[in-house]
Amino acid sequence: MISTKSKTQYDKKYEEELARLNPEQRRAVEHIDGPVMVIAGPGTGKTQIIAARIGNILRSDAQVAPHNILCLTYTDQGTVAMRNRLQQFIGPTAFRVNIYTFHSFCNTVIQNNMEHFEKREMMPVSELENNRLFKDLIDSLPPTHLLKRLKGDTYYEAGKLKNLFRTMKEENWSPDFISSQIDAYLDDLPLRDEYIYKTSNSKYGYKKGDLNKKKIEEQKVRMENLRAAAHLFPQYTKMMKEQGRYDYSDMILWVLNAFKTNESLLRNYQEWYQYFLVDEYQDTSGAQNELLQLLIDYWEKPNAFVVGDDDQCIYEFQGARVKNMTHFFEKHEKDIEVVVLKENYRSSQSILDAAKAVIDHNRQRLINEPAISGKIKGLSKTLISQTSFENISPAIISYYNPKHEDASIAEAIYQLKEKGINLNEVAIIYAKHAQAENIIQLLEKKDI
Repeated sequence: MISTKSKTQYDKKYEEELARLNPEQRRAVEHIDGPVMVIAGPGTGKTQIIAARIGNILRSDAQVAPHNILCLTYTDQGTVAMRNRLQQFIGPTAFRVNIYTFHSFCNTVIQNNMEHFEKREMMPVSELENNRLFKDLIDSLPPTHLLKRLKGDTYYEAGKLKNLFRTMKEENWSPDFISSQIDAYLDDLPLRDEYIYKTSNSKYGYKKGDLNKKKIEEQKVRMENLRAAAHLFPQYTKMMKEQGRYDYSDMILWVLNAFKTNESLLRNYQEWYQYFLVDEYQDTSGAQNELLQLLIDYWEKPNAFVVGDDDQCIYEFQGARVKNMTHFFEKHEKDIEVVVLKENYRSSQSILDAAKAVIDHNRQRLINEPAISGKIKGLSKTLISQTSFENISPAIISYYNPKHEDASIAEAIYQLKEKGINLNEVAIIYAKHAQAENIIQLLEKKDI
């Protein structure tokens, strides 16, 4: 139990936290009822507003207990960071708020409802075991299978299969769904500009406007290989089950299936959680997003708060992530509150402007989605620096060769040292470890 004195201290810290928020951040924190989508660029204080919002929910409504709040973060580190920040202004109550990654949430559901899952004897698959499974899968293929190599690296396709099956689990795609998408893609190829000749060539026998049949045939071969690979997915899952193994993506699919087939189990969680908060929403996979939708669909006007930035997708299928955000907006358009955070507290304006000049070339962005771009008031991806950093523009410097580059970097750092700059504030980012070794040797010669 928290003493009155301690409670007063936490209230004071919370008020100080609110006072630091800019007007848009505060609007996101204080609009606690109904669906909210926050479009938050890098360095705009996402973790800060999620924690402050949880604090505001608990202060605003005595009927909501900490365990009625579900906060889903992208990484384990994000979970720790969120709870630590929350603890600063609500105290030990922070440990009663449900803060999970999607995977740890699903694991908790499974562990608390073992009678619905029958997974008691299954263990997480190790990297070594998983690699062996894919080799065994390839070994089991008949000689005529499209993915069977009879010479050279016979396990060449193992890595591709591993990536494909991981994506199928994360997006909850079936082999039949992939096959239908392949058919649609192949049917569309003759209509695509890049598969039509732009000029005539009598030597090779084609005219302007003819189809480039060779390029289309190459795509057909690639797609048939993909189709054949996707149809191996059930065999792989069967092998995993026979060996009593599972991976993290399996847990989400198990919970999804349990929620879909067991209404009472789903209803327990739908009624238990009254507020939902999702960080890094742009990186939710199809399966994760479906899980969230199942939980919030119970409520006509769900208290769902999603924070994300379409320009920060780190997955390869960025379009799917943008669709998650557009779908959330369109589904709740009647009630949704959209907040756009533009004030950046991490970088100088020159850095922000340079980054914007690059990302503006990306077409898969919310501001380029006609369905929502005209409906969101103030939607802009121009960030405004709120830092006191010296506004030095980024520079691109050309060198004659790698040795010249390494020597120049070492000399630049030496000059900073001579000026009394703390070298702990200097960073070198490189592509290969060999580059670092060369620079280290040069720095050591300069007694750095």
